[in-house]
Amino acid sequence: MAGERVEHDAVGEPGRPSTLDELDDELLGGPRTLTLRDLAEQVGIDLDLVRLYWQTLGLPHPSADEVVFTQQDAAAVGRWADLQRLHGVDRRTAISLTRALGHTSDRLALWQVEALVEDLARRHSLDDISARLLVLDQLADIAPLLESQLVHSWRRQLAAIAGRLSAEFAHQRDERPDPAALPLARAVGFADMVSFTRRTAGLGSTDLSEFVQRFETVARDVVTNAGGRVVKTIGDAVLFVADDVQTGARVALGLARVLGGDLDVEREKGAGGLAEGARGVTPVRVGFVWGRVLSRFGDVFGPSVNLAARLTDIAEPSTVLTDGSTAALLASDPRFAAEQQPTRDLAGIGPIAPVLLREA
Repeated sequence: MAGERVEHDAVGEPGRPSTLDELDDELLGGPRTLTLRDLAEQVGIDLDLVRLYWQTLGLPHPSADEVVFTQQDAAAVGRWADLQRLHGVDRRTAISLTRALGHTSDRLALWQVEALVEDLARRHSLDDISARLLVLDQLADIAPLLESQLVHSWRRQLAAIAGRLSAEFAHQRDERPDPAALPLARAVGFADMVSFTRRTAGLGSTDLSEFVQRFETVARDVVTNAGGRVVKTIGDAVLFVADDVQTGARVALGLARVLGGDLDVEREKGAGGLAEGARGVTPVRVGFVWGRVLSRFGDVFGPSVNLAARLTDIAEPSTVLTDGSTAALLASDPRFAAEQQPTRDLAGIGPIAPVLLREA
């Protein structure tokens, strides 16, 4: 029945009136009083479309008459329907936009909660269970701050993308691109940690978390400071892109240098440093090339992405490999030096003569 609630035990510090129901209301903007059928009737769309929205968002969708939704949920479904009814967005695109939200927000929420758990466990010397219960107790107070930061970050990122698109394509309005070519010319590269499995074997959860976090933090700093962008991190590797080949080269060489090449180990043994902890830092192998890519689902695809990955596999620690065509584009730039390497047979690609890239 609509409006029925199940009370839960209090969580967090003794004496506080916080319950799971109160937290639920706070996070969801009100009590759960609606069913899937109610959402469909309020928004004026088919029940199957409401199910599709919820499934695409990556959340479990209950039976049609189970009371689990709020008025905020109805408003969200209504906005999704308006994308199609008022703005002409086709259903396939609306689904893709919603899937992006679900995928990103799921990872973001998990990342933030785990970071808070680690913080409370460390500051208050708590075991994992106690830290998680304390996070639940504090979420209602912290959530509005995290939400405002999310909206601000999203707006800044959207503005940055708009600026890049304008700078890159505004002057090409009258040009006719090759319909068979992938749409974006980009430098793309991978940096892969050396001996990650050996160095992390036997690490506890805290040490492993800090090891991976230090790598990801430094890698992102190097990439963004050089003018590139991180596409994604994959545990022991980072995938980056840049809008021009020179920036891509600076990113690649910066990653090889900072993560191992010129590392001052003694200095980095301090709190938060790359060499802090039992296993210290591991250098990286880097491969990068210039080519055309397809950007979809927050990722990039294309032959140049595959080639960069294969070059990373055969690079020596703290070095950068590229291909001949990319090296030729950098040949006139005095900041870079290139050295031809013996031909190698790369899995899935075939024979290629890699080029070792250095800072001049």
